[in-house]
Amino acid sequence: MPDVWIGFNSDDRRRYWWRNGIVALALAAVMVAMSLTAQGPGGWWLVGVFGVFSVAVVLSAISSIYGRVLLTAAGLEIRTLARKRSIPWSEVAGIERRQRVSRSGIWWDLRIVRVGRRSLTIPGTFTNRMMDAELERKQAVIQERWSLAIGD
Repeated sequence: MPDVWIGFNSDDRRRYWWRNGIVALALAAVMVAMSLTAQGPGGWWLVGVFGVFSVAVVLSAISSIYGRVLLTAAGLEIRTLARKRSIPWSEVAGIERRQRVSRSGIWWDLRIVRVGRRSLTIPGTFTNRMMDAELERKQAVIQERWSLAIGD
């Protein structure tokens, strides 16, 4: 079977860019307000910490939006902004759908449950739509590849 890429399509990427762009603008506005009202070295230290936090949030969002997974006969290759990681199918104990509740709503994503190691979120699979056909398709493709690889 040919290798398969799992990730966001261009419409989903654009939608998440808008959401994250609004968050980035809000963080920038808070930083400007903090810098204008900062008094003394303690205030500037707080602005610097908030600035580092803001950069981390933006980089995490970019990594989530552009991260992808390549499904091969040997396993999964997770590619994000910061790193590339290979996971052989023999390490995979399951693929699960996870629900997270936050102030901004309810989110679902897919996770790789690994044997004897921590679970990993699969990039390009989070959504806030309850019945997302695209997420279900991605889960079915990953499950099928995993079943074929382990001979199930």
